[in-house]
Amino acid sequence: MRRIVVLNPKGGSGKTTLATNLASYYALHGQKTALMDFDNQGSSTHWLEHRPSTLPAIQSISAYKHPAGVTRNWFMRVEHGTERLITDTPAALDFRLFRETLNEAAAIVIPVLPSDIDIRAVSNCIGDLLSTTKMHWQEARIAVVANRVRRNTLIYQKLVYFLGSLKIPFIATLRDTQNYIHAAEQGCSIFDMSPQQVRQDVLSWQPLLEWIESREPPQLPQTDRNVVRRHL
Repeated sequence: MRRIVVLNPKGGSGKTTLATNLASYYALHGQKTALMDFDNQGSSTHWLEHRPSTLPAIQSISAYKHPAGVTRNWFMRVEHGTERLITDTPAALDFRLFRETLNEAAAIVIPVLPSDIDIRAVSNCIGDLLSTTKMHWQEARIAVVANRVRRNTLIYQKLVYFLGSLKIPFIATLRDTQNYIHAAEQGCSIFDMSPQQVRQDVLSWQPLLEWIESREPPQLPQTDRNVVRRHL
């Protein structure tokens, strides 16, 4: 099972957009997929609740909830045969509590918006991530995605310059478009929409999708690999 974590401790960076579109892409391409939602706002869970039954199924795991009457491990259990597990992390993420999740991930995707505040925030995020997990940037399991971008702006050029200065790969640029909003309202993704309408957006995802699929999942302990252990 390939585990993909979408994170940025700063709220509003587009984590849920990335997580839901990734989950939808894999489900659409025949991969048994689960979407784990740690955000207290439950945005990914809400998206799945509105997902049309005509679209490929995605397992919903509302990790932010604390259900009564069942054990945490049972509630968090991923269905047998799951091939892709997408984790949508919360804002104000405590890296220490998520250390195990991050160390088990084949790919960690960090969305960043083109703004001075977000540029500073993602720099701190990467530093905290590497120091807490003891993960080295040369492991190549972390990548940055520029999100909600208008290319013909000075702040985008500043973002590109900043991301280019990092040792972490800058993988993809996703444009600022209403297509994501319209898709989310219907429990869909851009991959479920009319190809003519979203052609440019779908193309912009290809470098990210190819990078994720080229990552090698880390070796996990043999004990019950379908149980995703959690610390919250």
